[in-house]
Amino acid sequence: MDLQKVFKISFASIYPHYINKVERKGRTKQELDEVICWLTGYSAQGLAKQIKAGSDLETFFREAPALHKNASKITGTICGVRIEEIEDPLMKKIRYMDKLVDELAKGRPMEKIQRK
Repeated sequence: MDLQKVFKISFASIYPHYINKVERKGRTKQELDEVICWLTGYSAQGLAKQIKAGSDLETFFREAPALHKNASKITGTICGVRIEEIEDPLMKKIRYMDKLVDELAKGRPMEKIQRK
């Protein structure tokens, strides 16, 4: 997989897919935003600004205020790859976000998603 290609995908282009995924399973856009903000440290306004700007994933995570201190507790597989084994730091952050969206869509309680 060409990581640079993945890193240049705009967050705004994948965000609607995340919304569709969680809403199909009975969750809300607000819950999705809460999870993304929890992971990245963005405020709701900061998240909206990144979407409007069309930031790519590399910029989205580089400009994120702070990855949550419990992000390293996000484990398991995503797309057949163990998150703990991902070496590239940016790809690991992207997969953390994918995993949280999956957990939200699967109905996991917010406290568990946020590793409280």
